Amino acid sequence: MELFLAFKMKKTTRSNIRHLTYAAIIAALYTALTLIAAAMGLSSGVIQVRLSEALTVLPMLTPAAIPGLTIGCFISNLITGCIPVDVALGTIATLIGAMGTRLLRKYHPIFAPVPPILANTLIVPWVLKYGYGVNGGIPYFMATVGAGEIISCGVLGLILLYATKDRRIFKEL
Repeated sequence: MELFLAFKMKKTTRSNIRHLTYAAIIAALYTALTLIAAAMGLSSGVIQVRLSEALTVLPMLTPAAIPGLTIGCFISNLITGCIPVDVALGTIATLIGAMGTRLLRKYHPIFAPVPPILANTLIVPWVLKYGYGVNGGIPYFMATVGAGEIISCGVLGLILLYATKDRRIFKEL
């Protein structure tokens, strides 16, 4: 009987399950890539090149990426030992960036990394300065965080976007 019900599910229920599954996969990938970057010493500090930030272009392809990236960032910040203000504001920066990328989906894909780059460049330096008490000025931190985001989102993210944008899996949503 359960097998029969699975085939009789409404299309919207299947879509919701697929959406939730994609979000969970993206969250898991974000977390795994952050842990890899953390093991290499790249995911925190004044200069951050989180490999996981390359995934921030995915809202261009699927709305499931917005909760996936947000939850992935939250979990990553928790398990890598970030302070509570960093967990909160870093997650908010990722959410803002993901929503901005989704809003730009009708434009040229080259714009996909702009919202996450801007969100992190404007928010993370304040966390470094006032949350962690790192010596240096906000403009310096904006330059270093921005440079890391350009590498992660701008370079790696665009490579990922162009490699996946025509894949059937994203067209199903």
